[in-house]
Amino acid sequence: MKILLTGSAGFIGTAIGTALDAEGDEVVRVDVMLAQAHGATDPPEGTHRLDVRDAAAWAELLAGVDVVCHQAAVVGAGVTVADLPAYAAHNDLGTAALLAAMHEQDVDRLVVASSMVVYGEGRYDCPEHGPQSPPPRERSALDAGDFENHCPACGRSLAWEAIDEDARLDPRSSYAASKLAQEHYTSAWVRQADAAAVALRYHNVYGPGMPRDTPYSGVAAMFRSSLERGERPQVYEDGGQMRDFVHVADVARANVTAIRAVAAEREGRFSAYNVASGHPVPIREVAELVAAGTDRDLTPEVTGGYRLGDVRHIVASPARAAAELGFTAQVPPDEGLPAFATAPLRA
Repeated sequence: MKILLTGSAGFIGTAIGTALDAEGDEVVRVDVMLAQAHGATDPPEGTHRLDVRDAAAWAELLAGVDVVCHQAAVVGAGVTVADLPAYAAHNDLGTAALLAAMHEQDVDRLVVASSMVVYGEGRYDCPEHGPQSPPPRERSALDAGDFENHCPACGRSLAWEAIDEDARLDPRSSYAASKLAQEHYTSAWVRQADAAAVALRYHNVYGPGMPRDTPYSGVAAMFRSSLERGERPQVYEDGGQMRDFVHVADVARANVTAIRAVAAEREGRFSAYNVASGHPVPIREVAELVAAGTDRDLTPEVTGGYRLGDVRHIVASPARAAAELGFTAQVPPDEGLPAFATAPLRA
């Protein structure tokens, strides 16, 4: 099978490319090499460098391709409002340009990297008043150290539950809005081009090759970088935010599985799947697990600070990916996160 892999020089793209090579697939590697993710480094040998927003630039690379695996994107929570144009340009216009080029070249199978951030807040329940969909948390409450979501009827703190792919999509940050737009463009392309696509909604991905010392990196890498500097990892809010951390090797396996599935999928079908370890952990424990893998006695510092774009709890169920794709993560966080403490990072 001939596969075009975008974002191939990123740490997720690198893992996917390695997995596809091991399967014997022909891989066309493409990357835009944004400085915030790659610094000033040149693309690896054999990687095509282009502007993903230029539809005409894709034509030659798409010749004979069976499936596109689209990983190229600006990532992160959106550090400043000034990041909005970058998310819209690279994630949304870039995806639209790729889809238009695929249609021109008669390539009609796609796997696209999405994210659990499209859900916004997770699923909540009040024992007295049932399921709840809380609005964004108020700045005044966060300033006062009240980080939980509350039932509007009785005011008690809401309990979180795992969310599935049919849940309401409600992005709460500029990055989240751009990832949802990628899914919307993809589903529209599926209908208009009589194509097929799979969106993989990653949870917090970590592992070898993550960029270091950048707010656009994942939180696990930020904890890891703090420890290397001899500093205590800084944990926002009270550290009780529930998340799921999935190892990059599992994400690579999910993509290989999705590529095989979408290649055999009937036309006109768009599917989304959560890619998660299935073992949610509080953020404070993530910092503790990474610290446990070092020889430094640095207890994480719970700061009480916050970011307005963050949600309180977001944990998604990987059950549908297991049932329909046959994918189940193999690296639990209590093994992967301590090992990550000494894994190589990208400079």
